[in-house]
Amino acid sequence: MDLQQLLSSLTPEIYQNLKRAVELGKWPDGNRLSAEQRQLCMQAVIAYEHKHLPPDQHTGYIPPEPHTFCGDDEHDHDHAQTDKPIKWVE
Repeated sequence: MDLQQLLSSLTPEIYQNLKRAVELGKWPDGNRLSAEQRQLCMQAVIAYEHKHLPPDQHTGYIPPEPHTFCGDDEHDHDHAQTDKPIKWVE
C-alpha cells in the first residue's frame, strides 16, 4: 500500500484518533508518540483535512480580517475609483 492509498483509507474515526494523539502526545493506550510518529500523524491529519474538510476547519486556520485602508476615515466607499494623495508622516 502506498502513501496515497493509506491516506485515502483514513476514516473520520481514524482521523479523530490521530488528531487526538497529536494533541496529547500519546496513543489512546497511553504510550507516548515518538517525534517521528507525531510528525507523521500530523501530516496524515493535514492531508485528511485538505481532502475532506472546508478550509475554515483545517488545523491552524486563521480567519481573514476585513481589509482596512491606511489613513482613510471612510471605509464604505470604493477605493478603486478615487485617487488620494500620499500622506507623509515625519
